[in-house]
Amino acid sequence: MNKLLASLIAGLFASVAFAQAPAAVPATPASPAVVKAEAKADKSVAAAVKSEAKVDAKADAKVAKAETTAADKKANARAKAAKAKAKARAKAATAKADDKASAMAKSEKTGAKADAKADKTIVKADAKVDTVKVQAGADKAIAKTDTNAVKAEAKADVKAVVGK
Repeated sequence: MNKLLASLIAGLFASVAFAQAPAAVPATPASPAVVKAEAKADKSVAAAVKSEAKVDAKADAKVAKAETTAADKKANARAKAAKAKAKARAKAATAKADDKASAMAKSEKTGAKADAKADKTIVKADAKVDTVKVQAGADKAIAKTDTNAVKAEAKADVKAVVGK
């Protein structure tokens, strides 16, 4: 019962305080120069936001393309290495008994070289993707900075017209 009574009293005080708050002052009508400046500012900000979105989309597309290309290169490198290893094993399997050990060693060596080559290709592909991602992030950051600069400039222009 005490909690209910306390919440009712708190609600009463809150409504009394709200009722006594001053009414909102009606905004003064804006002059034609202010309206024109605000419209120009809105237009420039909209163009900057549109440009930023375009840069972001382009950067994301570049990253997606780089990832797809890298995935293709990796798959091709792995397939090429597997093919080279299989060919070397098949050649070693057909070797004569007295040359079998030498052929198996040569097969393993060929397989190791193929794996190393595939690994290098994979590392290069990943590095290329990382480079594209970093550049895309930089492009996005620059676009964001440009948009913020346009917004600040527009705000300053409107403030200058209002101050006249």
